[in-house]
Amino acid sequence: MTQMTVDLLKATLPKGLQGNATQELADHINAIALDQEVADEVRSNFLSYTKVLQDGKYKTESYLDAVTYVTHKLMGYSNQDSYIRTFPARYQALVAKGTSAKDISAYVAAYHKNKLVNAILEQAIVPTWLLNQDIYQRAINTQFELMTDENVSPKVRSDAANSILTHLKPPEVKKVELDIGVKNNGGIGDLMATMNQLALQQQELINGGVPARHVARQALTVQPNVIDVTPTPVVAPVPVPVASKKPSLFGDLP
Repeated sequence: MTQMTVDLLKATLPKGLQGNATQELADHINAIALDQEVADEVRSNFLSYTKVLQDGKYKTESYLDAVTYVTHKLMGYSNQDSYIRTFPARYQALVAKGTSAKDISAYVAAYHKNKLVNAILEQAIVPTWLLNQDIYQRAINTQFELMTDENVSPKVRSDAANSILTHLKPPEVKKVELDIGVKNNGGIGDLMATMNQLALQQQELINGGVPARHVARQALTVQPNVIDVTPTPVVAPVPVPVASKKPSLFGDLP
């Protein structure tokens, strides 16, 4: 793998951490391990798991340490060996001051359980079913051999055939039905029935000779959960004739 550069760091790190893409960090990553294979793995993993930096507030240096530790774990090293290879100076300092093996083991266990390390492990670990693809295929081949072997009992052959049918069953197609209709619940249905009844009664009034403008002016009496649509007859005002004045012999009196 090519050496880590500042430009590569800027292109990989989340926007909020791109300011940490310095030459010092690039040199630190490039010098993380003497073994070139390990160094390449660390650099690759550093670029692969940067999503972890978006999900939590971690220092870039802490992220690099956790990536280095996880890289050694993925290579098959134990927790303590991975810790020693990740923090050689820290381990030497613990030994120099006489820290017991039990205490060192406790420090290793605590680091292995921290949130950052586990977040990276979750990103790095390959699902079991994917890791064991070859075993899965061999199991299918064994079932096929039993199914086609005429020297075994019909029951064994039947079970093998059933196992193959079960495990090689194609995925079911999930149909998604989208209901875009308007569901008519009780309230809407009652309102529609009421409005239809009102329209029929208004039509009867108009057919009976009531002017349409009078029908349109009728008010609805609204009560809780009840709409009274009984029409209230509207009586048109009757003009009152004005009596004509008879002429007076003396003229209009004041």
